[in-house]
Amino acid sequence: KMTQQMRDLQLAQARKPPGPSSPNAAKRLYRNLSGKFRVNYTSFDEGSLVGRGEKEKLRKSYLFQSNAALFEAVELQDLDRVQEMLKHYSPEELDLNTPNSEGLLPLDIAIMTNNAPIARALLQAGAKESPHFVSLESRSLHLSTLVREAEQRVNELMAQVVNEAPNADCSEKEKQLKAWEWRFRLYKRMKAGFEHARVPDAPSSVHLSVASSSSLQVTFWEPLSVNSAVVTKYKVEWSCSPTFSPLLGEAVIDKMKDLHFTIQGLVSGTAYHIRVSAYNMKGWGPPQASMPSFAIPSNWREYDGRAPRRRGQAEALDHLLGQVKTVHQHCICHEPCKNQSQSRKHSVSKSLKHLFHPGSKFLKTLKRGLYLTAIFYKDDNILVTHEDQIPVVEIDDTYSCLLMQDFLWLTKVSCMWDEILWLRQCVTVSQSSCSCILQTRFKMLLAILQMQGLLGIQDLGQVFFEPIKDKQGNILIVTLKEVKTNQTFESVRWVPICKLQSSRKSVSSPEEPTALDSLLISIQDKLAYHQRSSHALSAGLYLGYLKLCSAVDQIRVLVPEQLPNILCHVKIRSNPNISREEWEWLQKMASVEEPVPTEPEADRSQNPLFQELQVAIKELMTLVNIPLQEAKDFRLYSQEVLDFGDQVSFLLLLPPSDDVCTAPGQNNPYTPRSGFLTLPLQIFELGEKR
Repeated sequence: KMTQQMRDLQLAQARKPPGPSSPNAAKRLYRNLSGKFRVNYTSFDEGSLVGRGEKEKLRKSYLFQSNAALFEAVELQDLDRVQEMLKHYSPEELDLNTPNSEGLLPLDIAIMTNNAPIARALLQAGAKESPHFVSLESRSLHLSTLVREAEQRVNELMAQVVNEAPNADCSEKEKQLKAWEWRFRLYKRMKAGFEHARVPDAPSSVHLSVASSSSLQVTFWEPLSVNSAVVTKYKVEWSCSPTFSPLLGEAVIDKMKDLHFTIQGLVSGTAYHIRVSAYNMKGWGPPQASMPSFAIPSNWREYDGRAPRRRGQAEALDHLLGQVKTVHQHCICHEPCKNQSQSRKHSVSKSLKHLFHPGSKFLKTLKRGLYLTAIFYKDDNILVTHEDQIPVVEIDDTYSCLLMQDFLWLTKVSCMWDEILWLRQCVTVSQSSCSCILQTRFKMLLAILQMQGLLGIQDLGQVFFEPIKDKQGNILIVTLKEVKTNQTFESVRWVPICKLQSSRKSVSSPEEPTALDSLLISIQDKLAYHQRSSHALSAGLYLGYLKLCSAVDQIRVLVPEQLPNILCHVKIRSNPNISREEWEWLQKMASVEEPVPTEPEADRSQNPLFQELQVAIKELMTLVNIPLQEAKDFRLYSQEVLDFGDQVSFLLLLPPSDDVCTAPGQNNPYTPRSGFLTLPLQIFELGEKR
């Protein structure tokens, strides 16, 4: 008889129909799964179902079939089918951690048959071991009971088949006999797997790093031994003593996707020792000490007590803007503000229907001047007017040469699209000086207001980093904005980009395309730039390369095309924190005559940051096409670590002082390979802040 614990478990599972118990039954389930059951149950025509009760019944049937099919796939050691089911179904849909009528989970069967690939796939999906195996004795007793009862059932069926005359019932008994013989062999294999297993070896490696001034990050790897059972969880322990007495804390990690753990709430400046041990169905194995053997929570700012550079800056700017608004609030020019605001609300309420109104003030052709165009796109479609034209408004018809400072000023304005009306009123106050610059900027604000009013949208997006010019004297400033799929607009006309490009007929010769022609020809590149400029780096410490080049009216910075909002870079490691000890070492290296850090051969293995920097510098030099021997003249910027939030930080690699910024006409002997571009420094700063 089974133990009382297993009897209780069977009673709890009594209402759950037993799963198929033979290879043939498994194959039938697979065929069902490939057709009827390989869809989400909500995809059935709910209109044909009568009432909620029938829907729930169908749902339970679907879940049972998926769960039974998973058990059969694991029992038959069908790795491909297990992976396919885990890919298409959630753990809840598969009922992944609910025991079957024998008190087993899919993971129990996989580890006791020593099928490591299936066990790892299940662990990655969040599978657990049965909670009913509270000890080695209980597991051994349960397996012995399953083997004994299966053997008893085989003997009973064998006797019935031998003694009964051939008939339909006898044929059915023979099928049951084959099924139970197969299950008997399975249980014997599981029992043998459990008896021959041993506790796991220690993790093959445990790496310890400083995550912050109050936390440490532990990364570990599986044991190297292949003879023990599959590891199903790990335990991380920490103490201030190398003997781990007393033990300050421990954590059990049973999520096997990422073998790392961050210990929080530690005391800055205190040394902590770490060790990790592995667990399988036979128990906990020996611990593995970390490398290095201890670490001290710290941050590079503790070296000189430096506060974060941007602390309070956003609040200070908001306060300053509020003060400026207060000063201008009672100006004469702001008296009609309320009426203008009401008029603007009426304009915005018309939304994008203005695009299709015959009286809209969008331009179809350019006539030597300065213009603003707004590109709204969704997937491969672009927003156009009722005449299938990209929205364009005029800024100034007498402006034949756009000054870079005016353009850069407009890019800053793009950070506050909702304040354009107020900005226009402020410029009006100052216009008595008759400054040409103020007049131009005033006209830019008027054009923005016109575009916002005609579109019914305030946010025009991001300004492309350079205007488009043609030989006819036209200058086109482009803004780009992606429309998310969950946004809805009334009476919008979307046109495929390829259709718009093919239907555009230039009024100029092919040798002299207009600015609008140039925009359509290069629009895919501009949309790609816009999408890439919003990408973020994954968490980690990076080595960036700062290279500038100057022109008459601007300074430009070298960036990669794939991430134009970030300097050229390579990843040093996944941990973004620089500890106080590492920063002290960097300061020491900065004080010696050799710019690139070097150390005696004996000390290199003791300094992980040195090794990481060596690899990163080589990779970065290759990336920007600079001979490695030139790296000896480069320097690490040692004034600060550039922190971008809590998850991304940068160390900067600088060329020799004379080569940081290439002057006009100066020859640059090392030209980067394709895949790079230079942005105006102000544009790059705005992109980084976005």
